[in-house]
Amino acid sequence: MLIWRSLDEVPADLGPTVVVVGNFDGVHLGHRHVVNRAREVATARSLPVVAITFDPHPMAVLRPEHAPTTLTSLEVRAELLGQAGADAVLALPFDRDVAAWSPEEFIERVLVDGVHAAAVVVGANFRFGNKAAGDVAVLVEAGQRLGFTAEGIPLDGGPQVWSSTYVRMSLAAGDVAGAAEALGRPYAVRGTVVRGDQRGRELGYPTANVPTDALTAAPADGVYAGWLRRLDTGETYPAAISVGTNPTFRGTRERRVESYVLDRTDLELYGVEVEVGFVERLRGMVAFSSVEALVEQMKHDVDRARELLT
Repeated sequence: MLIWRSLDEVPADLGPTVVVVGNFDGVHLGHRHVVNRAREVATARSLPVVAITFDPHPMAVLRPEHAPTTLTSLEVRAELLGQAGADAVLALPFDRDVAAWSPEEFIERVLVDGVHAAAVVVGANFRFGNKAAGDVAVLVEAGQRLGFTAEGIPLDGGPQVWSSTYVRMSLAAGDVAGAAEALGRPYAVRGTVVRGDQRGRELGYPTANVPTDALTAAPADGVYAGWLRRLDTGETYPAAISVGTNPTFRGTRERRVESYVLDRTDLELYGVEVEVGFVERLRGMVAFSSVEALVEQMKHDVDRARELLT
């Protein structure tokens, strides 16, 4: 997947394109619907699809105290947009100068001069330009003057419209099944496996530990059934996954995603980049009165995960 990280990186010989524009965080089913429509238009006209997104999220610049946690890194977002039908991604650096552009300036600088849009497809609620003054009607009118078509795609989902906000809310409630329904795939986090406290190994359940950070969305503290995938080899394993700070052992300072690969104690994953996908919530996080009680519950969690995944 081609990723252009500024307008200057767009090839000078780029011809006409079909363009989709949005934050596309998570690339949920609503986003995919927009890209699918662009792909249809592009196929009919024998043109490439360029997805324009913003880096960082505009709220991180305009109102950082209210910036949402991210569902996908830029690289994962580009990968998912490519799977949905985009040929290239323009990650437009977003700062206060870009935020000050009028809708007309955004259209001319980015859509017309930047990626040579012959057609533009966006979600029906798409807003852009200074103070979000631009909408689909502004795009349509500008296209009639400047030589491109534009259309807004109705929002998907029901009764709850699919959105990145909905996915974040589902994850915060531990509803990973609801998040997966909106995304069209299990929600996943990526990271490099680090050496933890090794308590799981001592208890007979060695885990692959991936730290989380406050800027990236993760499911609510609890235990989940899901999958661990090695990004170096593509091997995928069923897993019981703990998210939290190990309250039975008085907790740790950082939240972790700890994955026990079912029935495997021989895997060496330190330093390996992995993707952990969440399928179903098994229970909330509990501080147990004894190690024996914890081990008994862990066995039950593993048995339940095995039932769900195999």
